[in-house]
Amino acid sequence: MKKIVGLIPLYDDEKDSYWMLPGYMKVLEACGALPVMLPLTIDTDELDDCFRLCDGILMTGGHDVDPKLYGEHAKATCGTACSSRDQMETYLFKKALEEDKPVFGICRGVQLMNVLLGGTLYQDLPTEHPSETEHHMTPPYDKPIHKVDVVSGTKLSDIIGAGEHAVNSYHHQAIKELAPGAEAMAYSEDGLVEAISVPGKSFLVGVQWHPEFAFESDPECKKLVQAFVDACNGKK
Repeated sequence: MKKIVGLIPLYDDEKDSYWMLPGYMKVLEACGALPVMLPLTIDTDELDDCFRLCDGILMTGGHDVDPKLYGEHAKATCGTACSSRDQMETYLFKKALEEDKPVFGICRGVQLMNVLLGGTLYQDLPTEHPSETEHHMTPPYDKPIHKVDVVSGTKLSDIIGAGEHAVNSYHHQAIKELAPGAEAMAYSEDGLVEAISVPGKSFLVGVQWHPEFAFESDPECKKLVQAFVDACNGKK
């Protein structure tokens, strides 16, 4: 029986619809898991059922995190938030933190993880952290666009090795103040935190890049998702 990974749904404001990028599902399938897109709900009974159903949770990309969650007002440069997503993921992440259920956060996922652990975000990199490093690449998204330095001795270094690695990148928000409960595992060329984990937990990991876009051409991206799926299977 394959382990079930619950995917946080993507939401289209204009069409009022849920959707999912196939890469999230394909990479999980390639790593031996059964991906299931969860309903977008803030009903705690439904969320409890979702949590029990899943062996792990994948926090997908998407809307900007509401700055209210880290004590700020939204600036004009901040994108649209999705309150139901924020509430849903907050509930599931806190339960996973308490019960040590594996969680993998991608892009928005790592940003929200940092916020829920007590950190803050840059609401808009071009205006708040300008640099020559390209964080908002154009298609195709399966090519590396900048480098990160993976910190030795971290969970990420155990998976793909310490030192310099090339990654893709598509975001305009990022971690500003690292949460007290998080460990930084990688930094971009311009000093941004690109990956975090929660020490002492089996697998509460987030990365700023997009392994779901690049796993077919970049073995390191698949290794990262495989480590998450292995954790869902109880492997350390």
